[in-house]
Amino acid sequence: MNTKQNSVVAIQGIEGSYHDIVAKEYFGDSIQVIHCDTFDELVEQIKSQKCSHGLMAIENSIAGSILPNYSLIDCGQMSIVGEYLYSISHHLMVLPGQTIDQIKEVHSHPMALQQCKRFFQQYPHIRLIESHDTAEEAKWIAQKKIRGYGAIASRQAASLFGLDILASNIQTIRNNVTRFVVIQRTQDAMIPENSNKAALKFTLDHQRGSLATVLNLMSDCQLNLTKIQSLPIIEIPGKYAFFVDVLFNEYKQFEKAKKIIEIIATQFKVLGIYQNKKYD
Repeated sequence: MNTKQNSVVAIQGIEGSYHDIVAKEYFGDSIQVIHCDTFDELVEQIKSQKCSHGLMAIENSIAGSILPNYSLIDCGQMSIVGEYLYSISHHLMVLPGQTIDQIKEVHSHPMALQQCKRFFQQYPHIRLIESHDTAEEAKWIAQKKIRGYGAIASRQAASLFGLDILASNIQTIRNNVTRFVVIQRTQDAMIPENSNKAALKFTLDHQRGSLATVLNLMSDCQLNLTKIQSLPIIEIPGKYAFFVDVLFNEYKQFEKAKKIIEIIATQFKVLGIYQNKKYD
């Protein structure tokens, strides 16, 4: 999809993970992928310039926002330079020759387990175990030849590790969309000419109507607020930072709003300016 064919991209997860699948869809199959155990390691790979970009999930239509990743982007001096909306289908996979009645435990990432809770209500004998990664659990079961255990992962992971799929599309809501963001060191990020979306962070004084003032200003400047997320400021109990996404038709309107918010807010930061990826 993307023209950055020669990029080196850091992701969280192994081959067959959803991050791996999305990275190749966004950048193309010829990219070099650095597989990281954690999102913290992913950011460190970008900081050390061992890769040009990183890709991380930021929110899911079922499970909501992935709050720690907002902080990683902010504190890690990263900028969002793109996004990709991917419809995730979860599959229950096991070693060949087993039935679901023989499965005692299912291991997967907490987000995947949360997205499939309703399916497993039919099978109270199965324990759901939170683990590090989706595809990694599938690989572990295959390599150790562990019978009685299952994993929730992608269809690609089942094929890659030779597992049977006992049940397909087990997510609670069929339209299970995860938004991934492409990040880069802030000093390396460029604003593309076709930009129409921005990610912002700001804090406000404890004054009645201060947030409403900012939101009204965005509306007056013809910005479309597509997301707002508050996170507590650890150093100041009771105070929150707001992370917002806005769409704009004209960059000058965004610039006008940005200059005024910088005056109103006690702290203000642009976390990225990029092109919006619309749903298919």
